[in-house]
Amino acid sequence: MKAVVMAGGEGTRLRPMTANQPKPMLPVVNRPIMEHVLRLVKRHGFTETVVTVQFLASLVRNYFGDGEDVGMSLQYATEEMPLGTAGSVRNARDALRDEPFLVISGDALTDIDLSELVKFHKRNGALVTVALSRVPNPLEFGIVITGEDGRIQRFLEKPTWGQVFSDTVNTGIYVMEPEVLDEVPADQICDWSGDVFPRLLERGAPLYGWVGDGYWEDVGTHESYLKAQADVMSGRVAVDIDGFEVSPGVWIAEGAEVDPDAMLTGPLVIGEYAKIEAGATLREYTVIGSNVVVKEGAFLHRAVLHSNVYVGQGVTLRGCVIGKKTDIMASARIEENAVVGDECMIESEAYLSAGVKVYPFKTIEAGAVVNTSVIWESRGQRALFGSRGVSGLINVEITPELCVRLASAYASTLKKGSTVTTSRDASRAARTLKRAVQAALNASAINVVDLEAQPLPVARFETGRSNYSGGIALRTTPGDSQSIDIVFLDERGADLSQAARRKLERVFSRQEFRRAFPGEIAELSYPPRIIESYTRELLRCVDMTGVREADLKLVADCAGGTAALVLPGLLGKLRLDVLTVNNRLDEISPTETLAQQRAGMQRVGELVSSSRAAFGVRFDPVGERIALLDEKGEVVSDDRALLVVLDLVAAERKSGRVALPVTTTRVAEQVCRFHGVRVDWTATSMDALTEAAEADDVILAADGRGGFIVPEFCRTMDGIAAFTRLLGLVARARLTLSQIDARIPEANLLRVSMPTPWAAKGGVMRAVVEAAGDRPLDTTDGVRVVEEGRGWVLVLPDPAGALTHLWAEGTDDDAAQSLIDEWGAVVERAGS
Repeated sequence: MKAVVMAGGEGTRLRPMTANQPKPMLPVVNRPIMEHVLRLVKRHGFTETVVTVQFLASLVRNYFGDGEDVGMSLQYATEEMPLGTAGSVRNARDALRDEPFLVISGDALTDIDLSELVKFHKRNGALVTVALSRVPNPLEFGIVITGEDGRIQRFLEKPTWGQVFSDTVNTGIYVMEPEVLDEVPADQICDWSGDVFPRLLERGAPLYGWVGDGYWEDVGTHESYLKAQADVMSGRVAVDIDGFEVSPGVWIAEGAEVDPDAMLTGPLVIGEYAKIEAGATLREYTVIGSNVVVKEGAFLHRAVLHSNVYVGQGVTLRGCVIGKKTDIMASARIEENAVVGDECMIESEAYLSAGVKVYPFKTIEAGAVVNTSVIWESRGQRALFGSRGVSGLINVEITPELCVRLASAYASTLKKGSTVTTSRDASRAARTLKRAVQAALNASAINVVDLEAQPLPVARFETGRSNYSGGIALRTTPGDSQSIDIVFLDERGADLSQAARRKLERVFSRQEFRRAFPGEIAELSYPPRIIESYTRELLRCVDMTGVREADLKLVADCAGGTAALVLPGLLGKLRLDVLTVNNRLDEISPTETLAQQRAGMQRVGELVSSSRAAFGVRFDPVGERIALLDEKGEVVSDDRALLVVLDLVAAERKSGRVALPVTTTRVAEQVCRFHGVRVDWTATSMDALTEAAEADDVILAADGRGGFIVPEFCRTMDGIAAFTRLLGLVARARLTLSQIDARIPEANLLRVSMPTPWAAKGGVMRAVVEAAGDRPLDTTDGVRVVEEGRGWVLVLPDPAGALTHLWAEGTDDDAAQSLIDEWGAVVERAGS
């Protein structure tokens, strides 16, 4: 049986390390990853191997030659252009015999038992056998679901946390029968997991998954690259380390010189002909490449140095990677997760802060303090986007410099000459940072229409109705006046889709920003009458019949936010008797703490009851969400407010669909069914709800947190439109909010959040699926387990924090609490 080693990967996420060498050639403990793979293949009896190459193919061929040095016979199949994982193997078909063959990636570190994999393949008569591995974070891999007999049931490529219901992933190691290549078109881009396997699965072909107990690491990021080095030195993976183990965990290769007065604390590796001077300190998990010189007084801890690096006196290197032929002069300091490319010069006393990336052939001048990447690549965050966009502390995490880079990345995803909107809330911080955003957009050949301070729904409306390509809105983080959110909008005015977010993150992490030529610098303009246009269109689209005749009295609290810019004109056109409070822009306190929100609601409740108003409403500071109070001044909780509005809309429309997140009480389904309306359950993200609201027959969408979409006006979240629509509904129903609430059944829905380490999230979701057994499952977002006769429980990993959220709804509060306790224990055990 022959083996095929795929070695065409560029490893773009590993730049600048892979800027001038292919990913399979990256050294792990001073040997290329691909050499470790070839040695593994040889150990399991594969002596004839075909290597597929594409990116910088000559470097691979020149290093390995005909394979004599590794005791194998190597042939090469060169791709003129990238053909994908399946296309590259198809390209090597002429070098393969008409018999089963092994396919393995040349850029993943592993010691998986290939012999057992082959035996499993033959024993099951499989067409394809996929080697599987369990990983703590499956987001960047393809999840594979198998039956008890190992037969594959489903593939899911690069899921979100809401789609993760297993931590078993595809390693890219396969045993295949030769006829599989008939499924791959010649000279076309084609992938195994994305194209070939799903087609075979649909036809019922025998595809099997074999879960290996061995080590497997994709080595796709800088963090995993450092981890792979440490795992080798710790003995977690069975690979050969070049050199002699002179003391426990300390390997020194032939020709290396280590002064007796140098301090070595293993595990660590020192390569051939390296020189370590007296007074140098080498701590755990350090790798010294061949021909490296480390001068006296230098301190290295978890540092990986490629070959021919010079480390001067007093240099400090912590958790960083240094490319080959780089010189680091006296007293320079390089911090955690920094990466310096090949042939750089880091002059004396320079400081590279954590996460900085320096592209090959660059010079960092003496004494420079470098806080951002020098060119092209930088360290990407685990999650750039959270539930509210890009968020962080003002002038600590979210700085003008970061805003420039974010806006440049966003601009680079758009065509030159496109036009986008910018807007902000009432805060000074948002106003200041918006200027940095505008400058970066204009410098990237993107025209900017500045809406200035506006409610977020108005910004969404204007972005969606005009010929704009998107928008950026800045607002103070709800409940935290020290933080700010940067919200990116698409051409509809909705939050960016997950795919668009990933694209922006990719550009941002690589810092591949587009710049305009002098003649392409774009314009900044200020459109007139935005609020008037919004108000006019809102009243045209929303049914307001019966409002004036109902003679309603209302209390509205703008909370010092931008809703105050719209409400006076809107309410004036409706000629209502409205008492408005906090109807001003508050620059100093642009958001409220939970205690302030409760105090504000109490004050509105007092005004409602004392003035005998029909109901009260309190807007959030950007006008996107509303909180309701009934005619008695009692607060209507967000869950009940959703049901009240839903009942009013469904009772009036009598048909259509509503879009609700899976976390919503199933009482909503009862309400809809009573009025002849159907429910579409969606994922909990804003873009999922917005996408569902695009359907023509959707009459309402809501998130259960005070956010409503009024489809007849605009298919994005809008508290002002929701308030306006509620006015008409209440006026025509001639019922009070408390009366409507009273006719809706009580819900018994509980929610808890449990700490879960990032590394344990995949295992938690797998444990939940396994614990569910034969119970019905819903994987719209997370895993919802239906307990017949008791209710349901939803387990959902948090996309931005080390948390897992649980919702449970039971026949009564005790039943709901029982479900929370039972499934909370499952989550706790799996996450510990």
